[in-house]
Order: sequence, then C-alpha cells, then structure tokens
Amino acid sequence: MPRFDRHVFVCTNFRAPEAARPSCTTNGQSEIHTRLKDEVKSAGLGNSVRVNKSGCLDQCEHGPTVVIYPGAIWYGFVKPEDVPEIVNEHLLHGRPVERLRLAEGCLNTPSCPHRPQASANP
Repeated sequence: MPRFDRHVFVCTNFRAPEAARPSCTTNGQSEIHTRLKDEVKSAGLGNSVRVNKSGCLDQCEHGPTVVIYPGAIWYGFVKPEDVPEIVNEHLLHGRPVERLRLAEGCLNTPSCPHRPQASANP
C-alpha cells in the first residue's frame, strides 16, 4: 500500500448533554466523517488521503473539529456542507480553507473567545 500524503482526523467524541464541555457529535456518529470519506473517494484521492475518526481533539468549544496533516491545519465549526470545499480547496489544491481555520490563539490554550471563563482556569 502506498503511503498517504495527507491524514484527516474528524472528532467524533460524544459527551452527555450535561457535560461541562460540548461534544463534536450528538451520538458518536459524524456526517462530516462520512461525507469526507465519500468526497475523497469521488475526487480520486482514496490512495493518497486517509480520513479517520478521532476521539476528543480537545478543541470542544470549536466543534465539530477537523485537523489535517501534514501542516496541522485545524478547522472548527465544520458543517457537512463545508466538506466539498475542504476536499476541493485543501486536499486537491493544497489551499487551506481560511474561513474555517481555527485561530492560532485558540489552539491548545486555556482561554480563547469560544471557551467559557470557568474552563480557562485549570
């Protein structure tokens, strides 16, 4: 099997509705994951792009979250209808979809505009 040029990870984490942080899915299933797999295959990228389900990527307030390697391009607030643009722009043409990218100041930081103040304190 040839090596993959890109790996796409889609958070499919589920938490109970009363949890302190939100979930990227309501039931552990992800329409985004399914659509990405289908679009990647339709675009003829099945041998060069691998789409994987992921557990929590710790970007809960930005969910649903998708990250693409190499490059560590993080997308947040992704909707199923965003998938064709991600595949066409990023995976086919190497141009990240800027409108979906998470700001550097929001990645792996204790506070950002999307996190409630309570979660900003460790």
